[in-house]
Amino acid sequence: MKSRLVAVLLALLAGAALSFTAPASADVAAADGCYTWNRTLGEGASGEDVRQLQIRVAGYPGEGGVLALDGQFGPGTKAAVTRFQQAYGLGADGVAGAQTFAKLYELQDDDCTPVNFSYGELNNCNSDWSGGNVSAAQAKANALVSMWKLQAMRHAMGDRPIVVNGGFRSVACNNAVGGAPASRHLYGDAVDLGAGSQGFCALARQARHHGFAEILGPGYEGHDDHVHVAHRSGQFWSAPSCGI
Repeated sequence: MKSRLVAVLLALLAGAALSFTAPASADVAAADGCYTWNRTLGEGASGEDVRQLQIRVAGYPGEGGVLALDGQFGPGTKAAVTRFQQAYGLGADGVAGAQTFAKLYELQDDDCTPVNFSYGELNNCNSDWSGGNVSAAQAKANALVSMWKLQAMRHAMGDRPIVVNGGFRSVACNNAVGGAPASRHLYGDAVDLGAGSQGFCALARQARHHGFAEILGPGYEGHDDHVHVAHRSGQFWSAPSCGI
């Protein structure tokens, strides 16, 4: 009788073991509605998960810097991750692990936009991002990077709202508002900002730290009523009334 009881108990324990699922590694954060990282990332890593990380820390390259979104975790990415970690009070070692990913999940919506900005804000032209100087998919992807830069800028300015007046334009929309033929708005990576509670000059000055190679503001022709930030191949900042 005793031996039979022992056999039953052993069988029950074996079944429980089979049904048990080991907890995930501490370095792998819970699944997210937008994108989930499944490994710790540090210098030397490469791949799409690195590029996705780079998009989200693109606003932390340091003054005058622009982070390459190349899927290669080099010194520039480590420095940007470190600045992101410092900005949010995390352990600042430049390695993206569970804490860093958890903060990124907290900051993003299920469509991968940062919580304080939306695709709708960056496209007052049409609903499908078509008709610009790049494909619709590329224009939308460029806008996403700009939003993450703005999210970093917003946090640095005390998490006060940043007013977005517009972004992407098709060729037709650009012509209708008298935009320059080579305007970065045609590429989806330009954003026009209203003064909001910060004021134009504070926005223009702060933008220098968040990966915007193009900054135009008060004192530059046609930009006394907004601040324009964008990506471009070389740096061009001009807001003379703000000392830039």
